[in-house]
Amino acid sequence: MLEQKFVFKQLANHGVTFFTGVPDSYLNGFCNYVLNNFPERNIIAANEGNAVAIASGHYFACKELPFVYMQNSGMGNALNPLASLADQNVYSVPMLLLIGWRGQPGGKDHPQHVLQGEMTLKLLKLLHIPYTILEDDNEKFVKDLEGAVEFCTENRQPYALIAPKGVMADSEKADNRDKAYPMSREEAIEILLEYMPKDTVYAATTGRATRELFFLREKRNETKAHDFLNVGAMGHASSVALGIALERQNRKVVVLDGDSALMMHMGAMTMASKLDVPNYMHVLLNNGAHESVGGQPSAGHCVDFTKIAEACGYATVGKAIENKRALIEAIETLKDCGKASFIDCRIHKGLRRRLPPIVFSHREAIDALMDDLAYLPE
Repeated sequence: MLEQKFVFKQLANHGVTFFTGVPDSYLNGFCNYVLNNFPERNIIAANEGNAVAIASGHYFACKELPFVYMQNSGMGNALNPLASLADQNVYSVPMLLLIGWRGQPGGKDHPQHVLQGEMTLKLLKLLHIPYTILEDDNEKFVKDLEGAVEFCTENRQPYALIAPKGVMADSEKADNRDKAYPMSREEAIEILLEYMPKDTVYAATTGRATRELFFLREKRNETKAHDFLNVGAMGHASSVALGIALERQNRKVVVLDGDSALMMHMGAMTMASKLDVPNYMHVLLNNGAHESVGGQPSAGHCVDFTKIAEACGYATVGKAIENKRALIEAIETLKDCGKASFIDCRIHKGLRRRLPPIVFSHREAIDALMDDLAYLPE
């Protein structure tokens, strides 16, 4: 990994002192350094498009070059403001983009990263954004950064720095376990498995929730055919679940969402205000962190999601729940309440180290779920 103290010194030498973006595992060395050393100049955004817009506002206000970081999977969220806000044909906003290159061609990665890895450089070319692929070489970084800043300054356009695996990432993720709340994510999921009907359909959000659901099914010797593992498409698990719930109202459908994922596309919550889905339960596993990519803080514990959910038309128990007993009571109150329901389940941070990556056939898994959903009782 590049020496992060050195990286930030070089950025400061070029007047780059404002950072915004969405944390990424390939950038966790960078993200944790800026979080720990420049927290007042680092805005962790709801999504990557949000970050590009914040960076644009920063430039408009003080004419200083902003820095935006993201995983390449977030380029889809950033695409609209890059093309219709920052582009030279619109407001011509210079910014440095640091993009973690998951799915880099020629390497091995999870299936959800393969196409995105192939598209990364092509998307930048379509956007007319020049780029440099970084290397783990401090001296080369100096020259790469100098060229990028010079381009941004002279042309008033974005420039991308592409970070392959190992260039901006620590080899080990920190275990940011805390004691804010007594329950873990895994314990909360297991309570749902225990107290909801056995044929309940679960849609697990991107990151640890998918892995923990997968291995809980194995631990409990249960079928995985009831589960949708949203391994990519962060923020969209609830929408997939809603589509299922609308068509199969004879089945309970539970979303196992995360606070960072929910905030990424929070507008999806408004669907509960105009759709009749009494079998749909939205459970937020809220640890206040981007845990899967390094544990950087989210706004999860600062937001009253229960009030937002109520305003969007969900039934709730009136407040966030904080322990196992309260979760069980909330499930019993809401599972047959006659309308879409929402539970903000506060949990502590922390990664179970012995949990291996999930390896499965995505096509076989989705076909199994589709076959399961096709069965209609007489």
